[in-house]
Amino acid sequence: MSQLTAVVTGASSGIGEATARRLAAEGFRVIAAARRVERIQRLAEEIGGTALACDITSATDVAALADAVGPRLDVLVNNAGGAFDLAPVAEAEIDTWRQMYEVNVLGLVAVTQALLPALIASGAGAIVNVGSTAGRVAYEGGAGYVAAKHGTRAVTQTLRLELFDQPVRVMEIAPGMVKTEEFSLVRFDGDASKAEAVYAGVADPLVADDIADAIAWMVTRPAHVNIDEIVIRPRAQAAQHKVHRADLD
Repeated sequence: MSQLTAVVTGASSGIGEATARRLAAEGFRVIAAARRVERIQRLAEEIGGTALACDITSATDVAALADAVGPRLDVLVNNAGGAFDLAPVAEAEIDTWRQMYEVNVLGLVAVTQALLPALIASGAGAIVNVGSTAGRVAYEGGAGYVAAKHGTRAVTQTLRLELFDQPVRVMEIAPGMVKTEEFSLVRFDGDASKAEAVYAGVADPLVADDIADAIAWMVTRPAHVNIDEIVIRPRAQAAQHKVHRADLD
């Protein structure tokens, strides 16, 4: 049997990098796609995969990704995304919201459209969209990201209906608090103290490897088993607004 192939977008750090490593360990040939070429080149060398520079909001880059994949693909992990502000609706920058929608929704759709023929051709394709608990519950200051991740969820659910008679599973993983090197840092425009405060007092937030482990489990189920969605949080996070933080004194 030929080696299975997986594409992971946003593979230069965090959940994407961890997922690429985990799928490679599971025996997949991994195509690591991201904008930061040096990072994904190092990753590809370490895991025996392929690095491909790709901005998922660029039609040219997405077409190049499809060309690199070729006629068959087994797994697509749409991980590229991000939160870029914490502004209230009344003060939000529309361009920032547009950027979040483009990467979390439109880019995801573009990549899926481009690679869907190859996924169908595999006879047992799997798509995992990396959503968020923000795609389920609104919270103050997060409206732009909340709206975008609700879009991710809506696309996932609709695509599953549309592909009901095709040999492709459509799944979503929705993480809660995951402490990675960059997510909160990007959201707070590089302010390390604000980024660190998100996790203050939380003894054991999730880490990227926890999400990668769950994604690997999802895509390695038998082809007739569709894991519609997994909502995954650290034990300390009972809900979006209720997080146990140990005494910091």
